[in-house]
Parts: sequence; structure tokens; C-alpha cells
Amino acid sequence: MAFDGTWKIDRNENYEKFMEAMGVGLMKRKLGAHDNLKMTIQQNGDKFNVKEASNFRNIEIEFTLGVNFEYSLADGTELSGTWTLEGNKLVGTFTRKDNGKILKAVREIVGDELVQTYLYEGVESKRFFKR
Repeated sequence: MAFDGTWKIDRNENYEKFMEAMGVGLMKRKLGAHDNLKMTIQQNGDKFNVKEASNFRNIEIEFTLGVNFEYSLADGTELSGTWTLEGNKLVGTFTRKDNGKILKAVREIVGDELVQTYLYEGVESKRFFKR
């Protein structure tokens, strides 16, 4: 339940490099680095409801821990994968439908921040959110 709440992006580390590794074009990378993302997370047991609102899109995602689901990124990249809970971390493992490569994502509470870490093709990025 620690993830419950509304989280607004505060800052990024290496996010543009990550988007570049993902194949996002220059203009979308520049816009994506300033997307003003806000996430509202609600957990009920092993079920999660995540609402994402940004300058580019508003979506709602529902998933159950350990159950495969489909998801598309803001740039249109389609993924399939799962979230699991490992200790106090939400760990996502997703496979890109276009090239079969793996995207890892980890969400964890560090102090008063939600830290979301991405790893793709050896490039790591972090996004920091505050309530």
C-alpha cells in the first residue's frame, strides 16, 4: 500500500538517453523529458490501478501481480509483460512486440519519493516522483 497516492514527476536522470536507446525520435525525446507526468496508484491486495496523466496522454492501467498484460508506451511502442512484488519493490519485466527486446522497470519508495528505474539495452534511467 506504500505506493498508493498521487505522484508527480520531479526530475529525471539519463531519461533522454534511455528514450534514445528505445528508438524514440529527437522531438519526442525533447517533449518526453518534460511530460509533467502524474501517476495515481491504488493497490488492493495483488491488484493495481494506475492512472497516468501527462501533456501527451491520459490512460488507466489495471494489472494483477504476476499476470501478463499488454501495454503501450506514450510513443506507441507495444509491450507485453508482468509486474511482481520483490520485497518492497515493484518489478516489471516487459517484452517489446516489435523486436523482442526486454525492458525492465522498478518502482520503489525511497524516503518521500517514488523512484522509477528503467533498464533497456544496458541504458539505465531514473525518474523521481513526489506526492
